[in-house]
Amino acid sequence: MSQQVIGNDVDRALEILRNGGLVGLPTETVYGLAADASQKKAVAKIFATKGRPNSHPLIVHVASIEVARQLCSLWPHSAELLGSTYWPGPLSVVVNKAPDVLVEVTGGHQTVALRVPGHVMAIELLTHFNGGLAAPSANKFGKVSPTTAQHVLDDLGTSVDYILDGGPCAVGLESTIVDCCGDIPVVLRPGGITTEDIQKVVALGVDELGISRAPGMLPAHYAPQCQVTLFQELAEAMRASETFDAATLRVIDASINPLVFASSMYAQLRQCDIDGIKHLRVVLPDAIGIGLAIRDRLTKAAHGPKSQSR
Repeated sequence: MSQQVIGNDVDRALEILRNGGLVGLPTETVYGLAADASQKKAVAKIFATKGRPNSHPLIVHVASIEVARQLCSLWPHSAELLGSTYWPGPLSVVVNKAPDVLVEVTGGHQTVALRVPGHVMAIELLTHFNGGLAAPSANKFGKVSPTTAQHVLDDLGTSVDYILDGGPCAVGLESTIVDCCGDIPVVLRPGGITTEDIQKVVALGVDELGISRAPGMLPAHYAPQCQVTLFQELAEAMRASETFDAATLRVIDASINPLVFASSMYAQLRQCDIDGIKHLRVVLPDAIGIGLAIRDRLTKAAHGPKSQSR
C-alpha cells in the first residue's frame, strides 16, 4: 500500500491537485495536507479528512512573494520586509485577503495566512502548480504533527490520494505566524523563525484579541496518546517519576539542545505512543529562540485531562 501512495512523482501530485484531490506535501516545517486553495470541494476535503473545525483557518502555500502579493487586498510593508528576508522559509504572514480568496480557506475571516515554504520539492510543485495550496499539517486535528511521509500514511491512510516523500522535515516545528494587518505586526504563533529574528526586521506588538485567527492558537493541540507532564528542571522531573513503572515512563530533557530537539520533537512524541509509554515527562527549554516555540507546542500537548504542567 505504502509503495502505491508514497513517492516522489511531482507530475502525479500536480494532476491530483488540479483535479481536486489531496496530496501530502513535504516542507521544512511539517508535512502538509495540500489541496487547491481555489477549489471549494477540494478545501472541504481537507477539513473532512483531518476532522478539523471549519472555523479554523488554513495556511496557503505559494511559490514566491510575487504570488503572495496577488492573494491579498493590501500588501503591508511589514509583510514585504518579512517575506523578502525569510522566504522561502518557516514563516507565515497574515494579511487582508483578496476578494477571490475563499472564506472556506480563511475560516470565515477576512484575512489569509500565506507562506513560501523552504523545501525544494514543495517549491518545485508550487512553481508548476501556479497557484496557492491550502495545506495544514497532514494529521488528524489536534494530534501530533507529521515529520515524515510515513507519518502521514500512518495517520490518514489512503484518504490522501498521494504523498510526496521529501524526507524528514529539517525544522520539525510549524511555521511562525505573524499578523501583519495592523500598524504593528504581532506574533500569533512562535515557530521556526524566532521572535528575536523577526525583531531584527520589524518591531512587534502584543496580541490582545485572544481569538483563534491562525492555525495552532487553540489551547490543546499536538497531543500524543500518553500523559505529558512538563517540568522546569530535570531533578524535579526525576523526583516526580520515582514511583512510576519504568517500562511505561519516559523522561526527555528538551533543555540540553533545543534546536536539535525541535527537529525531532514530534517524532519522539509519536515514538512514545508506539512504545506504549503512558507517562512522558519533559524538561522545558528556556523561553528564548526556538525554545519559545518548543514550549508553546509542549504546553498545548500537555493541555487536557490526561496531562499537566508543573
